[in-house]
Amino acid sequence: MANNISQTIRERIKHIKAGELFTISDFEDINNDNLVTRTLSRLQKEGTIVRVATGIYMNPKKTQFGILYPTLNQIAQKIAERDKAQIMPTGDTALNILGFSTQVPMNAVYITNGAKRKVKVGERNIIFKNAVQKNFQFKGKLFPLIIIALKELGQSRVTDEIRKKIVSLISESDTNERSTMMHDLYLSPVWVKELLLPIVKTVAK
Repeated sequence: MANNISQTIRERIKHIKAGELFTISDFEDINNDNLVTRTLSRLQKEGTIVRVATGIYMNPKKTQFGILYPTLNQIAQKIAERDKAQIMPTGDTALNILGFSTQVPMNAVYITNGAKRKVKVGERNIIFKNAVQKNFQFKGKLFPLIIIALKELGQSRVTDEIRKKIVSLISESDTNERSTMMHDLYLSPVWVKELLLPIVKTVAK
């Protein structure tokens, strides 16, 4: 029986796209977490899969330069999905995700309505801090990130280059994202509203 389940797990992993993250909870229908854990551990030792953080695995995506690892943000989003929690990047993490800053923070910091924790990824960490639910009133994904990044920068540090990046990001956003922008905009500080509203009206028609 155990051998059959292990083989099922192996077969399912073969069909997971290279570079895609998965966790033990992705096999919850098997209803045997201990066996799933042991099987994933064996596959990791064999080199079939890679463990990128505690409980987070992927089929290795290989390039001429070696294995292409996911970003800390991709790992953080997978952890949130697994834990059925909401997360939002803060400070330098938001700036880096959007490309407003080229500085890569050693720690990727998020607020969450889930468990407070620190997840080690190589030499870096993903840190989840607790926040009250009102911080998760936003409906979109891109626009809240822009608002958070602007608040971190402050009005005096918003350059023409950052304005152009914002225009580009909003231009490339999908219909679902655009439908939530006005709602999310009115949750932002006055100066952020004044900066973003003309862009939204012009670009996100």
